[in-house]
Amino acid sequence: MYYVYIIEAVETKKYYIGQTENIDGRVKKHNQGRNLSTKAYIPWQLKWWKAYETRSDAIKIEKKLKRIKNRIRLEKFIKQNEFSGCGAVGPVPIHRDEDPRKIRIRNGGLDFAGLALL
Repeated sequence: MYYVYIIEAVETKKYYIGQTENIDGRVKKHNQGRNLSTKAYIPWQLKWWKAYETRSDAIKIEKKLKRIKNRIRLEKFIKQNEFSGCGAVGPVPIHRDEDPRKIRIRNGGLDFAGLALL
């Protein structure tokens, strides 16, 4: 599984869009300053993600998202394309044994009942 993800800088509210095979490890690397593009805006929190079967599918969506320069249009695209995530609720922890596609937000809390947000 490959993931397209969007993280948000806690202080500046800037977004960063990327793709990875290990979403948990990638967010940790961003917060450790191991990415030049995000190092200046630490700390980051995971906002949205979506899983894809192939890396090429994930890269296509990542590039499409990076072309959207307007924050409102980006958030609209995310909602219309069924990304999972916390939205305005706050960061959502991702653990390797949890499938992000099966996490849903209910009344501001997490529900791991096995139902997909899609």
